[in-house]
Amino acid sequence: MLDDKQCPDCKRINEVLSRVGDRWSVLVVISLAQYGTMRFNEIKRNLGISQRMLSLTLKELERDGLVNRTQYPTIPPKVEYNLTQMGQSFREPVSALGYWALEHLSEIDAAREAYDRSD
Repeated sequence: MLDDKQCPDCKRINEVLSRVGDRWSVLVVISLAQYGTMRFNEIKRNLGISQRMLSLTLKELERDGLVNRTQYPTIPPKVEYNLTQMGQSFREPVSALGYWALEHLSEIDAAREAYDRSD
């Protein structure tokens, strides 16, 4: 039977990768890894992300234990984000992915152009 051969951990791996592997999560982690503690609007400006998408992304990263959210009782409220210890451990694979993308941008652009011309 096919079910007997399914990867027993693949469903859980898929759940984790769908969260930490989406583009905004990767970019938030890269930004926090590079700049350290940041306020919401700093991250928003840095990434060019909508307020709603950043809010959702940060909440999920916090839920998964990758990001700390610290709120200070000031007026106006001050909220800062930084990577947790587990988030710090995620820096290396995320940075490798980011550097790979930068290194291959021109090749990817050329491949896309060639593909689009062939349609």
